[in-house]
Amino acid sequence: MSKAESKPYGTVLIKADQILNFLFESAQPQRLNVIAKATDLTNSTASKILNTLVLIGYVRRDSKTNEFELGPSIIKYAKQSLKQLDIKKIAQPHLEELQRITTETVHLGMIENAKIVYITKIESNNPVTLYSQIGRSIPLYCSAMGKSILAEQTAEEIEEYLNEHELIPKTENTITTKKAFRNELNTIKARGYAFDDGEHEVDVFCVAASLTVHGNNFGAFSVSVPKYRINEDFTNEIIEAVQNCKTAIEDELQ
Repeated sequence: MSKAESKPYGTVLIKADQILNFLFESAQPQRLNVIAKATDLTNSTASKILNTLVLIGYVRRDSKTNEFELGPSIIKYAKQSLKQLDIKKIAQPHLEELQRITTETVHLGMIENAKIVYITKIESNNPVTLYSQIGRSIPLYCSAMGKSILAEQTAEEIEEYLNEHELIPKTENTITTKKAFRNELNTIKARGYAFDDGEHEVDVFCVAASLTVHGNNFGAFSVSVPKYRINEDFTNEIIEAVQNCKTAIEDELQ
């Protein structure tokens, strides 16, 4: 491989990483000249990179001392990453058991930018399965996982969500009025699990439950089934399996 081919794209990112690593390892905020010296950068280069990191929230600058430290955005991402790693590891055996019992597709998801993002998927072994992939995101209001999490939020938080997000119909079954949606969340809160009855994809039925311990939400999980396989008895079996899975995972999160 030639030098041109091996040279990384965007070397400024490598320099930014050096600055972030230095701030991470520092016990206290640092001044520009100290950061530049520790990372083998000129003051000018370090200043430009730090200004960008401050702008996006990865670094915080104290206006009085003009010192720099890690900012809220990067801490938020770090916490979210750790939460995802923890919940995936803890939930995996329980989700596998849930899939074994129901024989249907199981998802684990977390909230990101007011959407549910799939972080784990366990495929069904049935002849007809559902399309989805890890990393896919869907709106909270028309997903069972999203509604199960929203149902646990305060009335003020729910109103804030409804004021900021239009309930756009994805199918003819999507709930599109605020009154009906509030009633749906109240029902979910009372029974402890949520349905997506063809609200995001018309031919798919889902049962979901949130994972919340001591007021901290760790996401939600669901069982997704092609609607033609659903009947009352099977729905009740899925509900019981979901409730048992929720209890088992939350017990480990205590």
